[in-house]
Amino acid sequence: MMAAIVLLHRWLGIAFCLMFAMWFASGMVMHFVLFPSLTEAERFAGLAPAERGATVMGVADAVTASGITDATRVRLIQRGDGPVYVVSGSSRVRAIHASDGADASVESPDAALAIAQDHARRRGLDAVRATIVARADYDQWSVANGFDRHRPLFRIALGDAAGTEVYVSSRTGEVVLDTTRSERGWNWVGSVLHWIYPTVLRSNWALWDRVIWTLSLLALIAAMFGAVLGAIRTRIRGGLISSPYRGWHALHHIIGLVATVFVLTWIFSGWLSMDHGRLFSRGQLTAAEASVTNAVPDWRAASSFDQRPLSTSSREVEWFAFNGSAYRRDRTDLGSQTLIKAGEPARDRQMAFLEEQDVSSLTPRLAAGCDAASVLADNDAYPARPIVPGAPVYRSRCGDLWFDIDGADGSIVQRLDASRRAYRWAYSALHTLDLPVLMAHPRLRDGLIVGLCALGLVFSVTGIAIGWRRLRATFATKAA
Repeated sequence: MMAAIVLLHRWLGIAFCLMFAMWFASGMVMHFVLFPSLTEAERFAGLAPAERGATVMGVADAVTASGITDATRVRLIQRGDGPVYVVSGSSRVRAIHASDGADASVESPDAALAIAQDHARRRGLDAVRATIVARADYDQWSVANGFDRHRPLFRIALGDAAGTEVYVSSRTGEVVLDTTRSERGWNWVGSVLHWIYPTVLRSNWALWDRVIWTLSLLALIAAMFGAVLGAIRTRIRGGLISSPYRGWHALHHIIGLVATVFVLTWIFSGWLSMDHGRLFSRGQLTAAEASVTNAVPDWRAASSFDQRPLSTSSREVEWFAFNGSAYRRDRTDLGSQTLIKAGEPARDRQMAFLEEQDVSSLTPRLAAGCDAASVLADNDAYPARPIVPGAPVYRSRCGDLWFDIDGADGSIVQRLDASRRAYRWAYSALHTLDLPVLMAHPRLRDGLIVGLCALGLVFSVTGIAIGWRRLRATFATKAA
């Protein structure tokens, strides 16, 4: 048995020592430079004021014109070619011109370029030299599944000092992603390496999932065998821990003993990042729950909204269903909105966000034994972020099942059963150290993450040195 462990650790270690070093080094980069995305603040800053003149059709007519029979959300945005409705259902999204219901998808590169330039100017970016770079389904920064509804994407280089590139959806004509030269450069040595994220592999999600899960599992097994051997081979001399090895082997042994707990928990939690329902629940709504939360509203009943004018400062208007009623929310600023419920007289309350009683009336339809909803604290151990900064997130506990609901747009942010709550600690807490006590002291957390990853990197380098020597000796023997 021991001989088998030695043999497996040796050759798995040789196979994965470079990958361990890559994971630790890229992990430090990832902590400070996130994968490129369009933040909500950036997206909102690029929106033009919404217009809804006499020629704009009603929301019910827009849904009919879109042909999306399971539409649950409708947004009104302003593009350079006029107001556009973006209608979303469970499986697809479609944009139509608000004046006549005609298709508003973007096929022309010139149209995409104009949209990108207008977005950039509103954000204060230099777009004078903007040019179309490509129109493609995938590239290195747009492989995430969240862009599937928008493919193919137009990639436009602004030609500014920061090397900004923006991506325009061919389906809705919205800017859905931006990157800068600095973000792209750091992510090549950060997220792309860490997640093993080349476009050719990641564009096939199922293949990428199986490959990375398997590699991570093998790396975990190698680390576990190493921990067993390290403990067995440890010697105590004069009350001090010593190693029977010399040179690089001794360094690998001693540093490994010091770093064992961190290396094992970090590799284990990294493997769990690829769990995707294998051991823990995925936090997804059941079919019954989805039928309640994604119920198609009576869009004709929402026609009362058509008589209510938009604020001149509205940048985006959305209609959505919540607990059997339709709501309209007018976004006037990044953190400001007005929420109106269909069918209520104009004199009735207008609110910024859904209130506790609104959420408490929904959750009993999702599960039995639900407590009254309460606002989630900023430092909650199971954090959830609203789409609008400053909006409340409500948690309703239905026995062992918890629902977190965004007070801004009524969407379910998290579904937490016991398995999902355990996953939060087994993966997120162990891998990113996002413990509430450390989140309250970000510099301490930064120092711990960098220090521990640096320790893991040094440990990996000793493994590389040992592996290289072993390979040289093996090939030299065969050559002789």
